[in-house]
Amino acid sequence: MALPALQSLDQALAAAVAAAAPSVVHVARGHHSGGSGIVWSSELVISASFHTPDRTKIGLPTADGELEQRDAAVIGRDPGTDVAVLEVSGGGLTPAAFRELDGLGVGNLALAVGRPGRTARASLRAIGVLGPSVKTPHGGTLDRYLESDRQIPRGFAGGPLIDPEGKVLGMNTRTLVRGADLAVPTATLRTVVAELVAHGGIRKGYLGVGAYPVALTASLAQLAGRDEGALVASTEDGGPAAAAGVIVGDILIEVAGEPVTGPETLRGVLHARPGAEVELVLLRGGARVTLRATLGSRA
Repeated sequence: MALPALQSLDQALAAAVAAAAPSVVHVARGHHSGGSGIVWSSELVISASFHTPDRTKIGLPTADGELEQRDAAVIGRDPGTDVAVLEVSGGGLTPAAFRELDGLGVGNLALAVGRPGRTARASLRAIGVLGPSVKTPHGGTLDRYLESDRQIPRGFAGGPLIDPEGKVLGMNTRTLVRGADLAVPTATLRTVVAELVAHGGIRKGYLGVGAYPVALTASLAQLAGRDEGALVASTEDGGPAAAAGVIVGDILIEVAGEPVTGPETLRGVLHARPGAEVELVLLRGGARVTLRATLGSRA
């Protein structure tokens, strides 16, 4: 005879899948394969960008256990987080219930849910890694690093990782970080989806300069508080840098309070701040100069 606690857990997990299943859809990805998606709103579905064609069919679960086929088109993608947003013809979809990661810990139970075929499928797992914010290889940022304890099954990418109450913790992805099956957390999804719906892509801040890495002399390093900077080799006519007074030959050493040690760190600081007003600290003629610039933005 099953122990009462085990019976209770068994029923709770089944109820969680049942609660989430109406919001987990089939995403057609070719003649012989399918993946999963999560209903975001009455007209929108999110899925894994890497696997999702621009135009596809979405299979919506019906009360009789069949799938209602709807046309869908991608209205925005973010390779940096592997999120695609699809608009589904006809509307009337059942949005999933999402939750933040507050209170979640390593070892907590979770379920990956997918619909690679007609029916919803579930895979029991534990939270294996729960880390801080991390940059992805394709230029995105995850608010938290969320990984379950084993590989998600084929066809589950784009589907949800849910808690034992059926609430979505994040979207499963198999391609974002090599060798790791992650879930893009809810906080990241909210930011990314809003950007994709509004702009079709993720806006990135830019300053309008061409720059090269430069090693600072001992006297300049003492002035800057670091050994390297970004030497301005060109400025875009009418761009944010030119408007702020940046000139060729300046050495950028700090933007928005963050150190700049070359073009790569400069891009990293700028990309996260589209449209923001920032303070630029640079070296010019052997002196520190502070300017203010309003960054541009582009998808």
